[in-house]
Amino acid sequence: MKKLIVNADDFGLHTLINQGIIKGHREGFITSTSIMPSADAYEEAVELAKANPKLGIGIHLTLVGGVKSVLLKEQVPSLLDAEGRFLPDYVAFAKRFYTGGVKGSELEAELRAQIEKALASGLNITHIDSHQHTHVLPGMNGLVRKLCNEYNIKRERIPKEGYTFSGGFQAGLGRKIGRCGLSFCAALAASGADKDDAELVGNIIRALPEGVSEIMTHPGLETAPLAKLYAWHYTWETELASYLDESNKALIKEKSVQLANFGDL
Repeated sequence: MKKLIVNADDFGLHTLINQGIIKGHREGFITSTSIMPSADAYEEAVELAKANPKLGIGIHLTLVGGVKSVLLKEQVPSLLDAEGRFLPDYVAFAKRFYTGGVKGSELEAELRAQIEKALASGLNITHIDSHQHTHVLPGMNGLVRKLCNEYNIKRERIPKEGYTFSGGFQAGLGRKIGRCGLSFCAALAASGADKDDAELVGNIIRALPEGVSEIMTHPGLETAPLAKLYAWHYTWETELASYLDESNKALIKEKSVQLANFGDL
């Protein structure tokens, strides 16, 4: 049997992302999302999640991306930049982390605070993952596993793509190297293309193996205003359209793919 989880990241980051995820769930085949407890549109995301109980909800642990921390900036200064927000990306975080600039006590305290805030919302948490996949970095995953066990979170996303799988996406060399690096880190933690369009998602559906697969996506209602805020080169509108596409919906049925979220496993 082929099962497919379509997980939308960054729930709570911005209202346009929140609304895009919900549209993709209600009108398309997005089955799961990952919520950011410290992001600006978190409270809206919680209310939307409660209004859509079939949408699986994970915790998107956040240590990068210019987002604020759950704890006060005075409590976790080693995690923050001069403006009191998380470092811009995983490269900056990894550099500080591996050179000893991140205090372990502050790191654990912030991750605990994010998990506890999400659990306190009353949402049924199905899994855990992280913004820009920092949870699979060597030296990080042990702490995340410990917290998952402590808080009884039974599923952790391991973003491991096949080293040669592309789903028809013609990635450049830099993307291929980056993907293989991420898959290598994910493989260690366990022991896509970022630009989804309807054709690529259709290719992935046709190529799904037996068992459980996941597509990670970043849908949103409007790309232009989001691109001004976040320099990640995502195509939010295009990605959303991929999961609203009628031919892809038909393909799910044709290939007898069972849609699921992490809570169904």
